[in-house]
Amino acid sequence: MCYSAQIEADYKKFVRMFGATIDIREFARLYWERAEGRLKARLPKAMDEAFADPQSDAEAEIRRLIDRYNADQTKTLEEELFRQRARLVAAERTLQKKTTKAAAESKRIAGDKIQAALGRIDDLGRTELLPRDSRIFPGNYAPLLIQENGQLVVRPMRYLCRLAGKPASYDLKYPGTYNARLDSLGGFWKPVFGYSHGVLIVDSFYENVKKSKMEGRVLAEGEDDENVILQFTPRDGSRMLVACLWSKWSAPGEPDLYSFAAITDEPPPEVDEAGHDRCIVSIKPENVAAWLNPNPQDLAAQYAVLEDKMPLYYEHRLAA
Repeated sequence: MCYSAQIEADYKKFVRMFGATIDIREFARLYWERAEGRLKARLPKAMDEAFADPQSDAEAEIRRLIDRYNADQTKTLEEELFRQRARLVAAERTLQKKTTKAAAESKRIAGDKIQAALGRIDDLGRTELLPRDSRIFPGNYAPLLIQENGQLVVRPMRYLCRLAGKPASYDLKYPGTYNARLDSLGGFWKPVFGYSHGVLIVDSFYENVKKSKMEGRVLAEGEDDENVILQFTPRDGSRMLVACLWSKWSAPGEPDLYSFAAITDEPPPEVDEAGHDRCIVSIKPENVAAWLNPNPQDLAAQYAVLEDKMPLYYEHRLAA
């Protein structure tokens, strides 16, 4: 399961690489919902920065919404800082008189919250991008390349697929729908496989593995295993064109939801030996057109694209 990935969040890269157009209305709608406090899902900072130098009125409006959101968030965080600094002072005064467990705990919590708020304020004001600014988790948004009405389009979608016609509770019932197993494409994913395909550009992906499996050893009697997070990156530094499925969900009184899942398959030997049993499918550039324009009457051709994956070797390291 690809629980996290470092992606290409700048829609302009899709435009240059594939000659795609941007669904500016959907980008604008998402940023408006976020500014209004209606969107709880995270939009990567790297996606925000793609609008740092707007080239049209629509992009300028998105930039305004981003600035408004950042200003509102900064004000809220500054108010939180004031409260937590007051809490810290009160706890320290109590501890000067008498050491109590409650005061010590209050001091610790206040200190942690102060550091978290300062870090978040710094992130909001920072213009230099860091690798983590383009990392997504299930429920986050990312730009996906699709084909619609014969035209390549870049549209922001949620990385957690809710199939059309399902209730909103589907997200909780099936929390793993950010990945689509290749061996379930004809079953669970039948409504979209052969119909709604996309491509996500990925630099590296992250997986949870058991430390004992990573080290290739058997646990000692009574020993508890430890979870570690590994970052997998192609050895040759190439970017992965990850095959995805997507769906448009609509319901009365609710905003439309575009969401997607990345397809996973059995892992190559080096990923398996590192302790993980799945791997995202990176298709070849020459197969992108065929993947994005599927024929539901010829699913064999789509399976052939997925089988003819890029021959990548994945190196891994402990994630920072």
